[in-house]
Amino acid sequence: MSEQQPRQPEERDGEREQARDGVRYGEHVVVRRHGYVAELVLDRPKAMNAVSTEMARSIAAACDALAADPSARVTVLTSSHDRAFCVGADLKERNSFTDADLMRQRPTARAAYTGVLELPMPAVAAVRGFALGGGFELALACDLIVADATAVVGLPEVSVGVIPGGGGTQLLPRRVGAARAAELVFTARRVPAAEAAGLGLVDELVEDDARGAALELGARIAANSPVGLRAAKRALRLGHGLDVRAGLEVEDAAWRSVAFSGDRREGVAAFNEKRAPRWPGE
Repeated sequence: MSEQQPRQPEERDGEREQARDGVRYGEHVVVRRHGYVAELVLDRPKAMNAVSTEMARSIAAACDALAADPSARVTVLTSSHDRAFCVGADLKERNSFTDADLMRQRPTARAAYTGVLELPMPAVAAVRGFALGGGFELALACDLIVADATAVVGLPEVSVGVIPGGGGTQLLPRRVGAARAAELVFTARRVPAAEAAGLGLVDELVEDDARGAALELGARIAANSPVGLRAAKRALRLGHGLDVRAGLEVEDAAWRSVAFSGDRREGVAAFNEKRAPRWPGE
């Protein structure tokens, strides 16, 4: 099956610029394309990807661009650091903040985590090394988490006098249940890879190369209908926590949004003609 490669944006607006290795958003975020898979790279290695105000702004900008790009069927969130996915908020920067500075930064920080959470296509996190605090919350905002044997995850915020503020108190219980989430948040403990997999904190554990495994998973997902993938994500996200009747209404609305699409017609035709589908994406 031949596939047209998606176009890279060429404009430059202060937040985004064309780079040799992809599209760079600010100094610390790069988006690379692998066909229909977009790789969003956290690229602040000197600080182990600690999320500064500038980096948070760049994450949000990259997510906004991806959300508006119909050729991006899957987003894979990775790190350029070989020992850390992301160690959370930049506490060195926070140490210089006044209370007013912290309040001013809050919407910017929230926009980064919400940007990942609200990506309309499936999102996969590739965790190697430390994913702590806001770093683990970025992973939790994705639909699936792939980790390798070096991964260490946790929400240690109460150990520095705050609470998880990037979605952790809401997303973690949805993964592991209220009691387990409470234990992890209240103790602030770090969880190594094998235990994390056993508790359901990560979805797939590989011995090495979480990035490669996540990109491979992303490619398998991206082979499917882009219209179907986005509708399925909406149904899964919006229906979670509702009673069955309300959830079925969410599902029905998502079904109706794809039932008369070009992707549905192409999928049925390809099945009957015993060939790979050529998704129109509409």
